[in-house]
Amino acid sequence: MAGYNKNFELTVDDIERIESALRLQKRSVSLERLELLETSSAASDTERTEQINAELSAIHDLLGRLHNQKIFYRPAKVKKAPYVSG
Repeated sequence: MAGYNKNFELTVDDIERIESALRLQKRSVSLERLELLETSSAASDTERTEQINAELSAIHDLLGRLHNQKIFYRPAKVKKAPYVSG
């Protein structure tokens, strides 16, 4: 049985494209959820709403894990001074 590759060679651009695609998918699913909630409240719609909620949660969690793996650097010249972003 084949194992999983634990070492990925992705560039920053690759990660940005993945994040953009996930955000587009999340927006699409969110709009579907809103339409479903506005139109009716049948039992089958409740089941579909739960599926959509699970999908939204999975996308949100994946985006969070991608964000948490990023390394944010501070300017090298200002080590002793307090860092002010923006």
